Amino acid sequence: MNEKYFEANRDSWNKRAQVHKDSDFYALDSFKAGKTALNQLELSEMGNVQGKKLIHLQCHFGMDTLSWAREGADVTGIDFSPQAIEIANEIKDELNIPATFICSNVYDLTQHHKLKNAFDIVFTSYGVIGWLPDLEKWAETIVFLLKPGGTFYMAEFHPVVWMMDENFEYIKYFYHNQEIIEEDLTGTYTDRNAPITHKNYSWNHSISEVLNALIHHGLTINHFNEFNYSVHNCFNNTVKGNDGYWRIKGIENKIPMMYSVKAIYAP
Repeated sequence: MNEKYFEANRDSWNKRAQVHKDSDFYALDSFKAGKTALNQLELSEMGNVQGKKLIHLQCHFGMDTLSWAREGADVTGIDFSPQAIEIANEIKDELNIPATFICSNVYDLTQHHKLKNAFDIVFTSYGVIGWLPDLEKWAETIVFLLKPGGTFYMAEFHPVVWMMDENFEYIKYFYHNQEIIEEDLTGTYTDRNAPITHKNYSWNHSISEVLNALIHHGLTINHFNEFNYSVHNCFNNTVKGNDGYWRIKGIENKIPMMYSVKAIYAP
């Protein structure tokens, strides 16, 4: 049954990939000129990645992955969108940045035996786990990929954000994972007027569901942080603060908008 949802979502992200590549939001030209696609949050909380083998789950078209390569990591990027992976490889080749990109659903990575316990770091960020129905299987995959003593790091939008309607006027969805959210959409977060239509299926995941899935599979939580802002202007009705970050107009600083988790796999 999940394959139906993945097929629809894959089609959605194939359509989005080209729009995103050409958008001001992703600022690909600036990236090509040397600007990192990573935020200070990830850079500071992750720390030194020099010489580390890093796998980036749900990497889209690879700008963050390639930014970690610029930081000195040996990188592999994973995404289920063939169009996104094609663009990632084009950018990698144009800039001559060493990286490996694999087109795969996260859940299928355990079939790639060469990836087993191969990585010092598993990284994922921003709008990722909502596309995955089963976080226990997700955490199992993370452990499959990590070397003993390896690090898992994620920065993600807070589930409170995903409870709200599109304009942040009322609570529309459950906080806990109690429903499949089905949406028929036009445009995308980089361009609400982009000439694409697509259907999405997603799942909300509470903080306890995220942390417990990681703990159940043998990861030790080093830190869990919550933030009252978004590093990306990808929601409606936002205002930019003096700190350069984005908050929802009228409820600035009243709700969490992001969180981060860092954990160690020490079996």
